[in-house]
Amino acid sequence: MALLEAKGVLKRFGGLTAVQKVDYLIEPRTINAIIGPNGAGKTTFFNLMTGIYVPDEGTITFDGKNITGLKPNKINNAGIARTFQNIRLFGAMTVIENCLVGMHRRLHISLPQTILRLPSFAVQERTAQQRVEALLDFVGLRDKANEVAKNLPYGDQRRLEIARALASEPKLLLLDEPTAGMNPQESVAAMQLFRAVRDEFGITVLLIEHDMRVVMGISEYITVLDYGQKIAEGSPEEVRRNPRVIEAYLGRGSAASHV
Repeated sequence: MALLEAKGVLKRFGGLTAVQKVDYLIEPRTINAIIGPNGAGKTTFFNLMTGIYVPDEGTITFDGKNITGLKPNKINNAGIARTFQNIRLFGAMTVIENCLVGMHRRLHISLPQTILRLPSFAVQERTAQQRVEALLDFVGLRDKANEVAKNLPYGDQRRLEIARALASEPKLLLLDEPTAGMNPQESVAAMQLFRAVRDEFGITVLLIEHDMRVVMGISEYITVLDYGQKIAEGSPEEVRRNPRVIEAYLGRGSAASHV
């Protein structure tokens, strides 16, 4: 059974149709990518899958349950986590505090337990601390746990975003342009991290990415959007040679040499 399936998903903004009756399917434990020229509807589609937008038509099913129209927190509870194109950390909080925020939905501490500092509170607090330390170690930030997030280098901020998303223990991790602004060495390290997320945690990964070296180097299945429509999908080699994909990128110039 597919982990996520979208059927006939459509989203309009006034007279603009940003996503046009897209069908989409993700298999468990795979690394997937959605690509397309600027304005193709990629981030809008992400926002539909994560509850930021509600589809005007169509349905989205995740892990066998209809999540169409659910609020973002409910979708996160169901097992979908994401990062954003623009970094959205809590800049004044420390690295470990940011990561603990991601664990919120996994904690079951009542107000009286917190105020009275009952033993059950101490147990969950200790467990959360250990879990977060392990995640920071996984993304290579353990030695920066007490640094303020806004003071981290750009690449480390991206890694912290991923650690915070992983803290919610998702089944599906959506990454919106995760290597944007990275140098080549950072991009290679990011690719290794994405593979480790799948291989070590069994988490399915879906990314939007403009760097075709990253897309072709890590993705097992690629879907291409253009003007809100799905124009191609398949393996990296199939997509690379698809005439409609080549035409879409050539028509916009900047990405043509990468396809």
